[in-house]
Order: sequence, then C-alpha cells, then structure tokens
Amino acid sequence: MTTTEARRLVDKLWSYCHVLRDDGVSTIDYVEQLTLLVFLKMAHEAQSRPPMFREQIMPEGPVWEGRGWPELLKNDGDALESAYTRLLEDLGNQRKDTTFWLIFNGARNRIHDPAKLKRLVKDLIDKENWSGQKTDIKGDAYEELLSRGAEDIKSGAGQYFTPRSLIQAIIDCVRPTPDDTITDPACGTGGFLLAAAEYILHEYGNRLTPEQRKHLSSGGIWGTELVRNTARLAAMNLFLHGIGQPTGPALVHTRDALAAPPDKRASLVLANPPFGKKSSITVYGDDGSAAREAIAYERRDFWVTTTNKQLNFVQHIASLLEIHGRAAVVVPDNVLFEGGAGETIRRRLLKEYDVHTLLRLPTGIFYAGGVKANVLFFERKPARPEKPWTEKLWVYDFRTGQHFTLKQNPLTRAHLEDFVQCYRPGEDRSKRVETERFKAYTYEELIARDKANLDITWLRDPSIDDADNLPAPEVLAAEIVEDLQAALEEFTAIAETLQQARGEGAAAEVPSASE
Repeated sequence: MTTTEARRLVDKLWSYCHVLRDDGVSTIDYVEQLTLLVFLKMAHEAQSRPPMFREQIMPEGPVWEGRGWPELLKNDGDALESAYTRLLEDLGNQRKDTTFWLIFNGARNRIHDPAKLKRLVKDLIDKENWSGQKTDIKGDAYEELLSRGAEDIKSGAGQYFTPRSLIQAIIDCVRPTPDDTITDPACGTGGFLLAAAEYILHEYGNRLTPEQRKHLSSGGIWGTELVRNTARLAAMNLFLHGIGQPTGPALVHTRDALAAPPDKRASLVLANPPFGKKSSITVYGDDGSAAREAIAYERRDFWVTTTNKQLNFVQHIASLLEIHGRAAVVVPDNVLFEGGAGETIRRRLLKEYDVHTLLRLPTGIFYAGGVKANVLFFERKPARPEKPWTEKLWVYDFRTGQHFTLKQNPLTRAHLEDFVQCYRPGEDRSKRVETERFKAYTYEELIARDKANLDITWLRDPSIDDADNLPAPEVLAAEIVEDLQAALEEFTAIAETLQQARGEGAAAEVPSASE
C-alpha cells in the first residue's frame, strides 16, 4: 500500500465483509460484488462530468435512461435486489469483447439481503468519489482487497494469487520495456501483468511516447484466464491501475490457454500456472452419470502429448514466445524431475532455448498448501541444430534453510534481494559470480544427469545438524501441514488414475451388441 488514504479505503470496504460472510458470501465473492458496484459508480461519475470531460460508458438509448447507479440508489428492499439482478443481466449482454463486457458478462448478484445490499451501495461505495481518487490509491486498495480475498482458503481463491513480493523480484530481473508485448497465459487476478505495467510506467515515465502509451493500454499487455469470475477481477485490477479502457478491447481473454496454438506471440511471458498436475473435464453420459476424463492436448506445436497440465503450460509458453522472447515461469518440482514427457520437454528446452536461471523457492509462501515451486527463466532462440542454446544454467537455492509462513514470517521483497543482485539484471550473464547459494551447471552436466533432472541442490539445511537452528514451532507445524497436503494430493492423483484405468478396463471387457 502506498498511502494512508488507500489503507482507509480498504478498511472501510473490508469492514463489511464479515457481515456478509454470515450470509454465506465468501471473501472472494464479496470482492467480485465490489468490482461490479465500483465499476457502476465510476461509470456514473464519468457520465456526470462537465461536457468536455464526459465519458459515455453505460449503454445509450431511451431504455437506459435512469438506469445504472441512479437505479440502485433510488430503490429499496426487494425492488433493489430485483433491479440489481436485472441490471447485471442486461449489462452482460452489451458490447462484446470490451472491458465493460468482460466485467459484466455472466455476473450474478450474490448479496440476497436487500438491506445489506443497500448499505453496501449507499454507505460504503456511493460516498466515495472513485474517479477523483488517484490511480495508485484506488489501484492499491483493490490489490489489497484481492490479497485479503486470497486468504480465504475454503474458496480456493489463493490459487489465483502469486505473492506480490515474488512477482516484484521477477519483474526486477526481466525488466519489461515499453516496446515489449507482455502476456500471462494463466493470469489469475493479473498480478504479473500489473507489476510489468507499473515497472514500465515507473522506469520510463515521461519518456513514454503516445504510441507506447497506446500500446500498453490497448493490447500490448494481455492475459488469459480459464475462470470467468477470476478474469473479471483481473480486468478490474488492470483498469483501476490505468491499464485499459472501459469501452476498449478486453485485455483478459476467458478461455483455456492450452486448447489451441497461440494466435499472437509475446516478447515477454510471465506466469504462475495452476499447480494441479492433471487436466480433466467432467463428462456426462446419457443416463446423467458423471465421469472425469483426462485431457491430452494434441497440439502440433507441442513436443509431446501429455495430460500433465504443468508440463503442457511449459510447452505452451515455449511456443508462445517470439524469437528472442524471454519467459519467467513458476513451476512445481515435478516439472524439474518427472520422467517420460517431462524428460523429453526438458531436453528439448535445454537444446532449443537458452534456459539460464532457476530460482528454487522456499515453502510457506503460497496460499495453496503443499507447494514446492521454482521460477524458471528462459529465452527463445532461432533454430540452431548444430549447437544447443543453453550454455549454463544458474541455480539459486533459496529453499534450503529458509522458513516462511503466510502470517508469522511472510516473504518480503527484501528477502529476494540477494537473488536479484546475483541475477545481475540487464548485464551480460558472463559477469555472474558463484556464491554459496548461486551455482552454475553446464549444458553437458545437465544433459548427463539422470532424465536431465534439473531438481538440483547442494546445500545442507543447518537445522538438520543443529537443534538450536530449528525454526519456530509454528513454522515447523506449517511445513508439516504443507508436506502432508502435498502427499495427500499425490495419493489422490494416483487413486484417480487407478480408478480411471480400472473403469476403462471394465468397459473393455463388456462385449458389444454386435458380438
């Protein structure tokens, strides 16, 4: 948060979340409702400006006179709930593929107590002049709301939220420029995209040309998100930070990024794809029964066909990059050591791309439990069959001996400063120097490892040899919980695979009618 005003705004809006939680409204649903209502309030403020500065965001025509924010203010009781529900439905059918359409399409009223809805509209949102707030105030306030929503473990919102301290360190390493085309194929609430835009605005400021500003706000930065409600939050996050226009093109696309080859390539890809290993869909039979079926994306631009979602995202991002494009991708440990398709992908990536840096992340920094992850940095290069592009992979071990929790000892940007200094942003990598935590491995060393395993470690945790170095009890307890959750997820995946195989075997034994 950058100002006390932003903090005041967050505290005011968040104070009502606890009241609505008693009605079954989750924290992330509450943030979604705030998104819809704040956008309506800002649209009304834009229409109420003097003629020279007036902006028409709401649909026009006789049937829309008096609708929108004024409609909510004048109604009470059941009439308010009906008006809000009808308004969302009508707005969702307008102006396809714009930011406006993305925010309202498919939106639903989740606050069914008219008195509480009225208080949210009249007392909490209407009394604020949202258009008058500085971008950093309303943008930072919204980011804080998203981070609080991510803490709601039951809703699963945390899976869409990458720690902002980690994002900032990654951005400081890759150093986005105004001429970059930047995307995140699993953008969640838009943290990577937003951080990239803010870095550009901060570093280049008044030096940005009108063409570069237009590039950033009208398609130079874009994301893809599978879950519509999350895409809505991402679009609003960017909009409140000054990226995109209400009636301009939607900068977040709602679709399965893995389903088809990219129709547009990027010079910078930043991503923290979903951690689930298996891709699956629910298939309903004629009798109404449901079954889970694995998805193997058969894409000609992929090196190998697999149902492992993480490996597919690595392949997709590799394909998504333009020549000389660069990527920073959060990947779980299994991407580094898994055999079969995993080995094939790693060997192709090391040969055809410059895989230059790996950051081993500590546990306890993600809202999703049981996550052991890394950040893989690589660049796409022109075809060069005679010689591999990866010369050295520099590995920074920030996991061994590091203990973090979300509450008692959260990860901060300062914790990652040594990694950023070792990375040497903007400098030739030949100037890098090995340290206790930062080691280089040649292509020949990597390719000679069993299955081209990149899960490399050399440090020994001091707590193993010295009881005085043990983490605090609450940290140890949190780590044990994470390990148990990870083990449970692995066993669940194995059980699902065995059950599916058994079902397929049983089906094969049933003779057909023709037999």
